[in-house]
This record gives sequence, structure tokens and C-alpha cells, in this order.
Amino acid sequence: MTRAFLIATLCCVATLFAPAGAKAGKPTPLFSDDAPLDITITGQIRELVRGMSRSPTPSDATLVINGSETEAHAVTISARGKSRRRKENCQFPPLRIRIKEKPAKASLFHRQRSLKLVTHCRKTMAFQRHTFLEYAAYKLFNVATDTSFRVRLAEISYVDEKSGKEIVRRFGFLIEDVDDLAKRVDLKEVSIERASRAQLNAQSTATVTLFQYMIGNLDWGVLQGPAGDECCHNAKLIGSSKQAQSDLTPVPYDFDYAGLVDAPYAVPPANVNVTRVTSRVYRGFCDFNAETRVAAETFRQKKPAFMAAIETAPGLSERATKSAQKYLEGFFKSIADDETLEKKLLSNCR
Repeated sequence: MTRAFLIATLCCVATLFAPAGAKAGKPTPLFSDDAPLDITITGQIRELVRGMSRSPTPSDATLVINGSETEAHAVTISARGKSRRRKENCQFPPLRIRIKEKPAKASLFHRQRSLKLVTHCRKTMAFQRHTFLEYAAYKLFNVATDTSFRVRLAEISYVDEKSGKEIVRRFGFLIEDVDDLAKRVDLKEVSIERASRAQLNAQSTATVTLFQYMIGNLDWGVLQGPAGDECCHNAKLIGSSKQAQSDLTPVPYDFDYAGLVDAPYAVPPANVNVTRVTSRVYRGFCDFNAETRVAAETFRQKKPAFMAAIETAPGLSERATKSAQKYLEGFFKSIADDETLEKKLLSNCR
């Protein structure tokens, strides 16, 4: 697939990824469109890569949007994440980009100051498939609910400022900030150490757990985070106010360990009795079984939209597309009707 053909395909399918059930709140300009961006990041790229496994220290860089929307921003960049900063997993880390000066109202980056960038992990072109599949996972959750992170694809040139040479050019994607997501759905981010099941919104939690089962993801938690971290694990909580203690909605992110993505470095959690991340394990709560039945019916009704999201997923070969759709078909067989849902999922709730 040529680069020109890929860009044309990405632009043509953008409208097919509109989130289902969109609410009145407007996204920021950066996430109001799905057309892929052409970006150049110039900075201490080699030093960043060499030190990515250590504590991340921000360094100065320049971010330039190329093409018809040309604009430049002084930024800092730093390695972020955990597993993808390990050199045995990735050769290039995901990044945190902080914009130094408040972007003008006319800027594509208006209302943006801090952004997560999911990168290519490894230089080989084969790894781009995993990037595109993780991007597709976010788009699948957009189909499930508008209370989900929006993403923006970009082809990015990483240029080392010392040599002036391009280190690598690969696709990645930017993730909507949680504050912007919360504002869009008229809620606020909630920061707490841990949550109880009684504090969670039952229907939204059921939707999240069913979605995680659909993409085969075990690397998440909505009650607490890793030791020493706030709640939750690869999920954010939002509620009616920053101090809300009930009716909390979890919003998941980071899907690289999902079976749908099947990253080479992904392994199941030690406390789950499966050997491959492509093996689905239901981790929904028994307290929310009634809500899961409702969510399952919604997923069944939206099956064409879910399958279309994979069919039109950018960057995937025909073989990769069919493989991903086959993986989703396995999920829909598991929730084909209430009796199958009960046998395959709800009887294994926790």
C-alpha cells in the first residue's frame, strides 16, 4: 500500500467513524475531525529514546503541522507510560506533549496544553498494524458510547535537532484529554484512590466491561490502580463534580494489551489463567448483570457499526481486517442471545 493511497483512504473514511449517540457538547478543534494530520516533531529525539526507560524528563521541541493547516508550536516532549517504555518491548516510547504557550483561538490546537501521543513502538512497518488496531479499538468504543476518548491519527516525522536528520516517519495518534472529554459530556474528572462498586454508574460500567471483553482486554481495572497510583488502571473516572462520590463513569484507554491488537509484547495478567491475550476472560461484576443484559442488546443492535469500524479502519491490510472482524465475530457469538450471554459471560462474573 503506497503512502499516497493510504492518506487518501484515511481521508475518505473519516466520516464513518462518528461516535454513536453524540451529545450536544462540542469537541475541541483537534478532535472535531478524523482527517489524518501530517506532523513534524523536532527535538532531542535520540536522547529521549536512549533514556526512555528512566524517569521521564521533559525536553524542548518544536511541533509543526504541515500541509494546508500549517502552524508551529514550541512544546516539551517526554516519554510516558510503563510497559512501552521498556526497551525489551519498544524501541520508541509513547510521548507526552505539552504546549508551552496557549494556542490562539484559530489554532487547530486551541484549548490544548497537554496531549498523549501513541507512537509506533518499533520501527518495522509490521508494527504499524498494531498502532492502527489500537486506534481502531478507540473507534470501536466511540461506537459503544460517546463517553469515550476521541483520537486523531497523524503521520509523524521525528527529526533530531542536533543532526537535522529524520530519525523515523511513522503513524501514531493523539488522545483527547480527559478534561475535554468530561466537558464534552457535561461531567468532571474525579480523582480518588479507589472506588467501590456501589460508587460506579452501573450501566456505564457494564458497557465498559462488555467492551473490554469484546476486544479481549484484561489490562484494566475500575476499582483501583496499581500500588501507589490513583484509581484506576487504564481508566479514568468522571462524575457530576470533581468531588462526586457516586454515579461515577469509568472511561477506558490504553488497549495495546488487548487481544484485538495482539502486540508481540502483550501478556495476560499473572492472576488470570490464560496463556495468550487473544483468549477472552469476562471480568464483569455480578452486581451489574441486569445492566450487562441491556448493554449486550445494544451491542447486538450496533453490530453493523462495530464491523464497519473495522472494515474501514485505516492502514490495515485486507488480511488484517478480516482477522480483526473474525475476532469480533467470536464476541458476538458469545452474546448471541440472553441464554448464551448467561452461559458464556454472566455465569463467570465476579
